[in-house]
Amino acid sequence: MSNGREFDKPQVYQIMVKGHLDSKWSDWFDGLAICPQDDGQTILTGPVIDQPALHGMLAKICNLGLPLIQVQQMESLEADPPNEQ
Repeated sequence: MSNGREFDKPQVYQIMVKGHLDSKWSDWFDGLAICPQDDGQTILTGPVIDQPALHGMLAKICNLGLPLIQVQQMESLEADPPNEQ
């Protein structure tokens, strides 16, 4: 069983919502990249410092009335570098 501390580490997330957001919203979403898609969805991608910050981001999406489609953890920002030989 883990101690839960891995959730306190920065992670890269991809958040997909229904509807289009302009790139001007990036600052409000703590600098996440905002990429509107042709299918009427928007993908927000970037580092999130911890789980409370992720929950705050999701609350902002909810407050805008945007339906949440998907949240995906992409990678750890503190990943171990590959072994060089």
